Amino acid sequence: MMTSKNYAFSPIATIATPFKQKFAIPRQPGLAKAKGTISFLPGFDDINMLEGIDGFSHLWLLFIFHQTQARGWKSKVKAPRLGGNASTGVLATRSTHRPNSVGMSVVLNKGIVKHGDSYALTVEGVDLVDGTPIIDIKPYLPYADAISGATDKLSSYHPIPQRTVQFDSVLSATLEELEKQHGDFKSLATSVLSQDPRPAYKQQCDNDPKTYKVALYNVDLSFIVLGGCVRVTQINPL
Repeated sequence: MMTSKNYAFSPIATIATPFKQKFAIPRQPGLAKAKGTISFLPGFDDINMLEGIDGFSHLWLLFIFHQTQARGWKSKVKAPRLGGNASTGVLATRSTHRPNSVGMSVVLNKGIVKHGDSYALTVEGVDLVDGTPIIDIKPYLPYADAISGATDKLSSYHPIPQRTVQFDSVLSATLEELEKQHGDFKSLATSVLSQDPRPAYKQQCDNDPKTYKVALYNVDLSFIVLGGCVRVTQINPL
């Protein structure tokens, strides 16, 4: 006999990341070395919860797609790796438009840090927008989670772009200042932009004079694509 029940989840933490908007976030974790800081919410800020977590190199983050949750879900979605126009079943994708707005990402565990009277967990390789609510954290277990012989069809679809990225010379002083603030700004921006964050149907176009904007940390990067190269033309404060 099947029964229908509702279950409620409370976030245990939120994560701070360089990504201030959905646009340009890497499509999967680990595709860029973006750092994140997980701060625990009242009631879940007990350091004892983290005992032993330093014994794991990677962690699973379970989180809520909070920015798209109100839009509801779709049975079929357009997948970027299918070119952006072809649709497939939502359960055959990692789309945000799911029956339950739960996502998961595997990240590199960078350890516990003390923030005043509280503790935070630092991670790397995140693909989450700044402020994403975390509902659970689990250790990544290589013997169970890395399945030998596992297959998928994505390799036969559109590969993730790897474009050359150039910054206009007039941006040198700005880049130098941003490097002082964030340490990894240029390398992170290059990694994100090389994957061509434009809509999937645009990624086949090597000459696109339209200006796109990416919010990263506390700035907006404006870029165009010319001759297959991503060219950053402006960096402005958010």
